[in-house]
Amino acid sequence: MNDAHLFKMILTHADIRQIEKEGLSVDQVLAQIELFKRGAFPVTLNRPCTINDGIVAIPEGNLNTITALYEAEVRKGRMLKFVPASGAASRMFKDWYRCFEEGGFESQEAGAAFIISVKKYAFFNDLLDAISRKGEDITQLIEAKRMPEILEYVLTSKGLNYGNLPKALLKFHVYPDGNRTALEEHLVEAALYVKDAHKICRLHYTVSEEHQKQVEEYLLQIKEPYEKYYEVKYDIILSCQKSSTNTVAVDLDNRPFHDQQGMLVFRPGGHGALLENLNGIDGDIIFLKNIDNVVSDRLKPATILYKKILGGYLISLQNEIFRYLRMLVKEDPGEDTIAEIELYCEKMLHIVFPPGFKHLPLREKRIFIFNKLNRPIRVCGMVKNEGEPGGGPFWVNEEDGTQSLQIIEESQIDLREKEQKAIWKSATHFNPVDLVCGVKDYRAQKFNLPEFVNEKAYFISQKSEKGRDLRALELPGLWNGSMAAWNTIFVEVPIDTFNPVKTVYDLLRPQHLA
Repeated sequence: MNDAHLFKMILTHADIRQIEKEGLSVDQVLAQIELFKRGAFPVTLNRPCTINDGIVAIPEGNLNTITALYEAEVRKGRMLKFVPASGAASRMFKDWYRCFEEGGFESQEAGAAFIISVKKYAFFNDLLDAISRKGEDITQLIEAKRMPEILEYVLTSKGLNYGNLPKALLKFHVYPDGNRTALEEHLVEAALYVKDAHKICRLHYTVSEEHQKQVEEYLLQIKEPYEKYYEVKYDIILSCQKSSTNTVAVDLDNRPFHDQQGMLVFRPGGHGALLENLNGIDGDIIFLKNIDNVVSDRLKPATILYKKILGGYLISLQNEIFRYLRMLVKEDPGEDTIAEIELYCEKMLHIVFPPGFKHLPLREKRIFIFNKLNRPIRVCGMVKNEGEPGGGPFWVNEEDGTQSLQIIEESQIDLREKEQKAIWKSATHFNPVDLVCGVKDYRAQKFNLPEFVNEKAYFISQKSEKGRDLRALELPGLWNGSMAAWNTIFVEVPIDTFNPVKTVYDLLRPQHLA
């Protein structure tokens, strides 16, 4: 009896109904289980990308030309801002949750630091109001060192309910005329670099289903004042991660995992599942940036400048790529033309040609180069590595004997291999998730993005469900395996453009304070 038949016997009629309700088929679930059995495919790093070896440092003398090119194209309405905003804020407050549950901070010093810092947070005034509405006084709570009660007002529905909100709706920054959430900061950014000639700013936020209505209502409240102030009109779309991108969990023996109620456990497929959302957008040039990487207005100029530089650099590459593609389609290019295009691919797009390419007949070279050029393109900002956790830019060995530029996470490599670990640790740059994506071809037709995914770039991790161990499957990451076959260019950007908020304490960094 083969495994497929075995698992079909294990699945009950209730399981099958649940699978179909998720928008999946039994065969898809069985295919996911096969991935657990097969295990992850670690990538093989060749070397880290460095300046002039995979990472472009744009000369200062070229910046004006590139930004002027961007300014001309943004007026045509080609730009759209895509913000993954479905992440819950609960992980930001991991330390505060522990203190709340344990009745206080682990030391007097930590408690004293909390008392000093709590007034600096952009949500302090809201906290003050929430406590006052309950007939209490925050000053008295602070003086009595009743920190768990203050945290209860921050984290639970008794007050701000921040532990149950999406990160998008948390107040991040202080302003004289009203403090702003992360979602609002992205509205401001959009007004400053994706506004077209008709003053329309296109944005797409991905949100969780449970928070969609709340985000919609919040946007209705705050959108109009920003439109008036910046003299723009926002065209905003919200989308949710599709349940059909969820993945089934298995136990440690790779059998379908059922919860205490006997239901199959499905988990979100990671940020790679958002490729479906990205693919469904009617966009042309799409800026992609995480919800929590924002700064207050005083630091926005560098961010806006380099958004335009990344976008302008992509447009300059597109112009050449499209010109070459039209030549390959309409003409019968000779050796000299093919050699010219090949050199461009190597120097500007970092395409490595396979062994034996130079000996192929001219017609086969033409087809090969056409297929290499006719795919989505992304220009990715990279910052100098200063010890932040996360992925980075690397040259990766491919199965055909070539190398490609990829954004790699630590979980994608086998750190038991000393050479791989050494390459990983030698990285000079870090991925801040600052991408500009060109998703239309030379005929202005949308690419079908799932065609360019490395299906082997999935993740397997061990989790728990009410004390029981399970194994979880994540789809190829949105900017990792999901974009593996895109043409990829890394551009160095200043560290000033990278200001993420992963914990609540990050909001106390100078970049986020008034």
